[in-house]
Amino acid sequence: MATPRANVIIPNWNGAHLLPTCLDALRAQSFGDFEAVVVDNGSTDGSRPLLAQAYPEVRVMLLPENRYFAGAVNRAITETSAPLVVLLNNDTEAEPAWLGRLVGALDAHPEAGMATSKLLLFDRRTVLHSAGDYYTLRGQPGNRGVWEEDQGQYDGDQMVFSACGGAAAYRRSMLEEIGLFDEDLVAYCEDVDLAFRAQLAGYTCVFVPEARVYHRLSATGGGTLASYYCGRNFIGVAAKNMPSSLLRRHWLRILRSQAAHVWGALRHVREPAARARLRGQLAGLVALPRMWRKRRAVFALQRVPDAYIESILLP
Repeated sequence: MATPRANVIIPNWNGAHLLPTCLDALRAQSFGDFEAVVVDNGSTDGSRPLLAQAYPEVRVMLLPENRYFAGAVNRAITETSAPLVVLLNNDTEAEPAWLGRLVGALDAHPEAGMATSKLLLFDRRTVLHSAGDYYTLRGQPGNRGVWEEDQGQYDGDQMVFSACGGAAAYRRSMLEEIGLFDEDLVAYCEDVDLAFRAQLAGYTCVFVPEARVYHRLSATGGGTLASYYCGRNFIGVAAKNMPSSLLRRHWLRILRSQAAHVWGALRHVREPAARARLRGQLAGLVALPRMWRKRRAVFALQRVPDAYIESILLP
């Protein structure tokens, strides 16, 4: 069997109620040179028999426990071989032209190592969730256009800082150079971490507004889990990837941003998500030495000047 052009990798954990919408949309893609791969994180809800009975064309990788996003995706990347690695959340519905548009964008931009989709809300399909992701000099990632009505304000073939890992394409050759997703991050911001390493190594990320995907927000995560890992991983990503010259110049911005998160969580400390955010920030401080030690490997691959990185980060 010939190697497909792309492997579409879908991590799944107890998502039997979500998979039909996601996989039926893949069946309807106008671009057909791909293999769909579902990595099942130890589901107990009937996901596995559903895949076997209703979607025999899908390659299924069974994990004995929940390895979350980074662990599941890395397993699939290492056991596949297509030149393009495409990630897709199980709580999405992609338009028929989605995959072809992503592949076409990377063909048109050989300098880009990543391509990111336009994500819109599943139940309000004119509202943006992400038009590509950004990163700031305060050490904060974010979704461009989140909660905005989509009026084409972010359209146009343009470069962004990061792809949202819920619907993105990566060149395998880039991943082989810079490394896969950091499993120490577990979930949330692992896509931003990978994009930061890619940008340092000289790869860019192209936003493809015609590659449209509808996303059920936090259908397989969110809540206190997201609050904890965002609190922890915002610290880790900055410590691991921010160039030293930028840390020296902007450390006060980063500190103030973290302090603002602490103050905001304390004001709502009765809420579980706020308490989870505080626990995450504490865990991020505890993990700082481990993340700092990873800097040597990250910056050994740096091919662009610090001034360029500063220019693509938002103030």
